[in-house]
Amino acid sequence: MPIPLFNSIASWLLKKRYHQIELFLKYPAEVQEEVLHQLLEIAEDTEIGKKYDFSSISQYKDFQERVPIVSYEEVEPLIERTRKGEQNIFWPTTIKWFAKSSGTTNAKSKFIPVSVEALEDCHYKSGKDLLCLYLNNNENSQLFTGKSLRLGGSKELYEDNGSFFGDLSAILIDNMPFWAELSSTPSNRVSLMSEWETKMHAIIQESIQENVTSLAGVPSWMLVLLNSALEETGKDHLFEIWENLEVYFHGGVNFNPYKDQYAKLLPRKNFKYYEIYNASEGFFAIQDRNNADDLLLMLDYGIFYEFIPMDFYGSEEQQAIALWDVEVGKNYAIVITTNAGLWRYKIGDTVRFTSTDPYRIKITGRTKHHINVFGEELIIENTEEALKQTCTKTGAQIKDYTVAPVFMSGKEKGAHEWMIEFRRAPERLGVFTESLDSALKSLNSDYEAKRYNNMTLNMPKINVARENLFYDWLKSKDKLGGQHKIPRLSNDRAYLDELLQMNEESLAP
Repeated sequence: MPIPLFNSIASWLLKKRYHQIELFLKYPAEVQEEVLHQLLEIAEDTEIGKKYDFSSISQYKDFQERVPIVSYEEVEPLIERTRKGEQNIFWPTTIKWFAKSSGTTNAKSKFIPVSVEALEDCHYKSGKDLLCLYLNNNENSQLFTGKSLRLGGSKELYEDNGSFFGDLSAILIDNMPFWAELSSTPSNRVSLMSEWETKMHAIIQESIQENVTSLAGVPSWMLVLLNSALEETGKDHLFEIWENLEVYFHGGVNFNPYKDQYAKLLPRKNFKYYEIYNASEGFFAIQDRNNADDLLLMLDYGIFYEFIPMDFYGSEEQQAIALWDVEVGKNYAIVITTNAGLWRYKIGDTVRFTSTDPYRIKITGRTKHHINVFGEELIIENTEEALKQTCTKTGAQIKDYTVAPVFMSGKEKGAHEWMIEFRRAPERLGVFTESLDSALKSLNSDYEAKRYNNMTLNMPKINVARENLFYDWLKSKDKLGGQHKIPRLSNDRAYLDELLQMNEESLAP
């Protein structure tokens, strides 16, 4: 099929979907209630369905009171039984795929069930919707005249007891519909390479031959790939390699710390950036407007959403509420019920609603990735924004960072200790530290209170990481590539102490 014709047909088909999106924009509560009842009806004869008598649940309140909120550790025994071949435990259709979660650098892996319904009605549907929303906002787009350069965290898929597990991206590529494979680069063979550094070189060699019109992947790892592409080709910016690039679809980590670096690689004012919010458990939200900094919650992917106010998270008063009861500006932990058999499952992410008509969100962090040792309630949203402000003020650029507490000892006050790898270091580290501290105070009143007159917290301590420290740390743990991320905030010093030791060893004479 000629490319212009393919471009026209694809654009027409994707735009048709926009009318369905308008339905849940207009009737969000009704669509979500319908999703819940469909999930309950489909799974009523499963082991879980019989245990909680799904067939007699007629309204959300019954579901809320009867079915417990769970963490991965609580459902792991059921998942393990399914991995070993048992079926109809938490979902009626056969589940043979398990996404090995690598959202953090924790040693323990999670195996998230992926059903056929989740593949078709969530993950692949969301890919089409991302394009649909982008094309709806950019009618002159020439996206389909070229290919999308995708960078996933793909590894080989391993068969175990008749089931298969691997990174979510490997599962998606292995089951990819033909239209997605035709419009993507690199080839599946290269995408599924397990050794990151070899794979990166192979991606560059394949992709520089293509007419790439879009990029898709996690910002931190994509930046490594794109800088390597410039180095290998000797070009000054990416439009000298791919002149028709028009959009970068990104997700996985906060984009703010990387904006300036991407602007130098992609020096066109009309270049677009579109954010997505997905995980091994499902695909949740898509940026639906050009230049927006919030995401539209997608309500018809076979996922029923609930939210726990972070004010009460982990307390005896903890209770999840439905979408129609959320408030703008509050921080919530997400609870999901999915078409892969996760029932009232805490995914560990926190969000804040920017709008309830339609329902738009910002990702604010992780329930476990925060610092609250001294009552400061510091979340990733605070540190990312504070770093953005500080870098703008001092001219610094940040490549990676992590933060951990300095615990009180005797008369010694507590503090926050940072390890920062700069792409461009500030002229004076003391000025950078003071600016960062001031920004955190302005963004977080709890932090400000604990810093008042050094009452509880002393000034932050900043360690400057040598070049590629975080990269080498991840490599030492066999965690290089797409979906692996640096843990930004922690309530203990395990990550930081390892990094400090590596930093000291490399700087020793």
